Amino acid sequence: MDVTRRTVLAAASAAPLAASAQVAGTSNAARFSLKYAPHEGSFASRGGLIEQIAYAADQGFTAWEDNEAAARPIAEQTRMANALSSRGMTMGVFVASMPRWRESRPLLGAANGEEREAFLKDIRGAIEVAKRLDARRMTVVTGFMDPRVPVDIQTARVIDVMRRAGDIVAPHGIAMVMEPLNTRRDHPGVYMQTVAQGYAVARGANSAAVKVLADLYHEQIQSGNLIPTLDTCWDEIGYIQFGDNPGRKEPGTGEINYASIVRWLRAKRYNGVIGMEHGNSVAGRAGEERLVAAYRAIDRSGGEA
Repeated sequence: MDVTRRTVLAAASAAPLAASAQVAGTSNAARFSLKYAPHEGSFASRGGLIEQIAYAADQGFTAWEDNEAAARPIAEQTRMANALSSRGMTMGVFVASMPRWRESRPLLGAANGEEREAFLKDIRGAIEVAKRLDARRMTVVTGFMDPRVPVDIQTARVIDVMRRAGDIVAPHGIAMVMEPLNTRRDHPGVYMQTVAQGYAVARGANSAAVKVLADLYHEQIQSGNLIPTLDTCWDEIGYIQFGDNPGRKEPGTGEINYASIVRWLRAKRYNGVIGMEHGNSVAGRAGEERLVAAYRAIDRSGGEA
């Protein structure tokens, strides 16, 4: 869920078609069977945020995600929501409470409850953003480990604050999705490190508004065993993100068999958004073409359930 990873992706030959489709409000490509969601930067060569949304729709994508949406001016949030609505696209996640990465904060399991209260304040503020964007999921990171506090006590406190947060958002039809992050490469010291750990916290919170975000890039690094883990934890998984490993690029650039993942998700009748939470392996428009082709490949080879 790093806020710095954004790369350029798009297709050079489709410029005239994209422009005409944007005006007509129709797609010039077959829609993908699952709701893969690009983000700002995925099609940077097409222009700004609104132009990139239009281009994504023209390529057959039916969803969008934006980690940084809560930090955007209200007018820009509204423009984004209108652009998505006009193209029949589903809004995926945005980050409801952004960690302070360089400070390794917050410590939601610490003895001092100040940071837990600040977290809940962020959640209250994020509700209006979610409504503005018509977003049904928002990402939360459960902070960092406090080396002074036993892990079991930290877990109890994280469960408690997530239950309280769930009580805040549930009346609005929104669910928070807690994102486990790998500690082996990207985020040493975070509290939640695996989907299984997220499952335990979600079960403890016992709220329809508290679920797990299964980012398969992080899970592959930290634990692997992706499909059995998804299957075991399925009742508490509320959102999925793709990214290959190593390198965190588009499917087909690493070791994860995303065609098999797609086939499994289709068998589960998964209708949620799948965030394209990765960069591209090739720079410029060639990389953008490769991105679209990679998703066409896994969508096609995933086959019918």
